[in-house]
Amino acid sequence: MYILMNLKKIFGAILTLLGAVTLLYAAFIFINNKNPEWRTLIVCSILGLIFFSSGIGLIKGIKDDN
Repeated sequence: MYILMNLKKIFGAILTLLGAVTLLYAAFIFINNKNPEWRTLIVCSILGLIFFSSGIGLIKGIKDDN
């Protein structure tokens, strides 16, 4: 049971980092281009928000028994 909780924490951390990197990439596209590709910007932003929020939710949802 402890191994499963540990795997969930690791997966939550990976999702959170992936979401943060994706959101930073979307911000980079928005700031550095005078005419950004809006489709790419919207898709990156939505995916980043989904990954980030699901990672945070997964980490918060796990109770420590220690």
